[in-house]
Amino acid sequence: MTLVCAPLVGTTVEEMQSDMVKAKSLGADLVEIRLDFLRHFQPSTDLPKLLSDRPLPALITFRPKWEGGQYEGDDTARFEALRLAIELGSEYVDIELKVADKFVSRIPDKRLDNFKLIVSSHNYENTPSCEELSELVARIQGVGADIVKVATTALDISDVTRMFQVMAHCQVPMIGLVISERGLMSRLLSPKFGGYLTFGTLYEGRESAPGQPTITELLDIYNIKQIREDTKVFGLVAKPVKQSKSPILHNKCFQDIGFNGVYLPLLTDDLASYLDAYLSPDFVGFSCSLPHKVTAVGCCDEVDPIARSIGAVNTLIRRPSDGKLIGYNTDYIGAISAIEDGIKGSSAKGDAVSPLAGRLIVVVGAGGAGKAVAYGAKEKGARVVVANRTYERAVALANSVGGQALKLSELETFCPEKGMILANATSLGMQPNVDGTPIPKEALRFYDLVFDAVYAPKVTRLLREARECGVPIVSGVEMFVRQAMGQFQLFTNMEAPESLMREIAMKYT
Repeated sequence: MTLVCAPLVGTTVEEMQSDMVKAKSLGADLVEIRLDFLRHFQPSTDLPKLLSDRPLPALITFRPKWEGGQYEGDDTARFEALRLAIELGSEYVDIELKVADKFVSRIPDKRLDNFKLIVSSHNYENTPSCEELSELVARIQGVGADIVKVATTALDISDVTRMFQVMAHCQVPMIGLVISERGLMSRLLSPKFGGYLTFGTLYEGRESAPGQPTITELLDIYNIKQIREDTKVFGLVAKPVKQSKSPILHNKCFQDIGFNGVYLPLLTDDLASYLDAYLSPDFVGFSCSLPHKVTAVGCCDEVDPIARSIGAVNTLIRRPSDGKLIGYNTDYIGAISAIEDGIKGSSAKGDAVSPLAGRLIVVVGAGGAGKAVAYGAKEKGARVVVANRTYERAVALANSVGGQALKLSELETFCPEKGMILANATSLGMQPNVDGTPIPKEALRFYDLVFDAVYAPKVTRLLREARECGVPIVSGVEMFVRQAMGQFQLFTNMEAPESLMREIAMKYT
């Protein structure tokens, strides 16, 4: 089972001792004591304090500046400190491949039975080819490593596949990590590919390397202790992706029904490149968000007729029988049903005619979400107006639904009739740019209802200002939950736990 290791980057011995206790309480299996972060480090006095009565097994690392660490002294003193750590009973010591030969010659041949030497290599520029990585692993094994550690850097999310291939075929214990947000998958799927350990920080801001998740995220959100070789992989392909609450929502629901799957945030620059790289049948399904929803249509082997009519896909499923990618769209159901319920409130839910029928709806945005709202509104009998920053895109979408196009600036005075509905389908107002809004506050008085597809924050500036104008609002949380319910059913072939989804959405958005 892959271990969860908490890197300790405190600057004093006392801080590290306190952090060890914290790491154990959070569920870590061991700690990495980063000696290079300590100020005024005195090996003969500080190491006994750190290693005596420690609550967890310890990995001692004294990383030099030339390998991405903090230490700027000579290797002789560094080697002596690491040798002392072994004598004091440290379970693991990490030494860099570049100097491993020299270090190994200084430590006793007969070591404690529970001691393991980790020999590491860090590449902060890129991720080499599979052949180069395999050669590197062989070199590390050749210097006497008990555990191989290779860390590279992801320039693209597809780089991680090479690390996974090498890990899966490695004959000795291996730690394989790909640094940066694009490499996060390597940390979360370490158990699936046989990784010896993965790093989890005490909390955000205490990383020893870029892209490290927290212990709580590893254990409570990604349920890393339950990930196995046969665990199915799902995820959100988007850019940006960090702000999304989809991983929390889907993973909590997977756990609730006992489903052997994990849902990841997948920072993706090029959707086609990503899909070409991850062809394994274990990579079962993906949510698509900005900016990939329209591009996704052309990446599918087959597209559901509704998604094709919309011209956008927000869900990709790899069909088990033949591995083909099938595209669907659950956005339009989520958005339109939320708007309909907002119009009619708690009454008349059984009406055969949609409350959108005959109404004028102004859709802001001509991307994937805008296409879904515009299509859904047209299908319900609404008259559609599309406003977009790029006017040509507004025209194209408006023409496809028999509607009218506007420049975004025209919304300030656009009021052809009373009773209009406004639907923001752009990312304006989304975290971290929470001050964004697609329309001036003064113009909101023209509308009877304002809907915002953005769900983080729960109440955007647009919704707050609409409420201040006395206009009823519908939060993007409603669309988020409803479209996720459709995705969950496509992912698992099981009914989504709606009440749990709503509870999670309200807690985390």
